[in-house]
Amino acid sequence: MFTLSQVRPMASPAQSRLKTDAPLRGEARSASGGRVTLRVLAALLGYPDAKMRGYLPEMRDLLREEGALSQPRLAEIEGLMDALQRAESLAAEADYVELFDRGRGTSLHLFEHVHGDSRERGPAMIDLGQTYAKAGLILVEGELPDFLPAVLEFVSTQPPAEACAFLGEMAHIFNAIFGALQQRGSAYASVLGALLELAGEKAQPLKPAAEDPLDESWAEPLVFDGCASKGQAKPGQPQAVHIVRKYNSSQGASS
Repeated sequence: MFTLSQVRPMASPAQSRLKTDAPLRGEARSASGGRVTLRVLAALLGYPDAKMRGYLPEMRDLLREEGALSQPRLAEIEGLMDALQRAESLAAEADYVELFDRGRGTSLHLFEHVHGDSRERGPAMIDLGQTYAKAGLILVEGELPDFLPAVLEFVSTQPPAEACAFLGEMAHIFNAIFGALQQRGSAYASVLGALLELAGEKAQPLKPAAEDPLDESWAEPLVFDGCASKGQAKPGQPQAVHIVRKYNSSQGASS
């Protein structure tokens, strides 16, 4: 099970994910142990705006140079890159939102899969954010610490053995998201497969549970909805209406 106690501070400070204009250049090129690959995968899971897609050629080269992924997995990743490059900007962005923001099974916020809406989620988020802060990693404004691209950038700063072990602790979550993406026929499943490969784990997609869309599950109940039978003993069937006279002890029964 993924636990925050297994997150260790990194040796030196790092900037937040995608806060610089060239997140994959400079020192990242000389990294080893899959660090560059992790940063590329983190970027691939980010919002596919024009700026992100402009880095796709460089990201492709970095994956090939580091050679941390198997050829079949690399081919799948490059297929995703090709699809993102061919897509129109609005279509790529709309598809991303529909895929990752409108269903729990494909959510890229890891605590959604661990804690759901329970009370533990808030403290866990705070603890993870403090872990980043102690390590010198500062998130961009508005980004939650359990967002998978941010987690991957943090993992990329760890020594190879620790990074691999950390990814292994999240393997069950990766397999859950992997299964949900495969069920939707999404090329993004290749990224989760790559993460499992880097963790030394076998990709074993889990069958996602049936779920309502987030918009529907988070919808506020109607304030005035007539005599709805939802939640009653026989929902959807006519319900008897009983009229009860109001009794006033000082005046007797009202008419």
